[in-house]
Amino acid sequence: MHFLWSLFASKPAVRQFALLDAQGRCQAFKECGQPPVGEGWVEIEEIRLSWMHRPLPAHARVSPRPARSPRHQPLTA
Repeated sequence: MHFLWSLFASKPAVRQFALLDAQGRCQAFKECGQPPVGEGWVEIEEIRLSWMHRPLPAHARVSPRPARSPRHQPLTA
């Protein structure tokens, strides 16, 4: 029965991250639900192994996510 419920349960969104060195070159990739802890991690649209040890293309980065949902913003008059 647990299996059936798991089919309908919402799954946590998996996000992709790249670890950049001081020169902006990609050193590692990671897929996880929360941003990794530590310096140098940036969120990216997708993982491409061809980016390893090369500068990360500008189009690869995800724009920063808002801290709060727009629905919860105070109304302005």
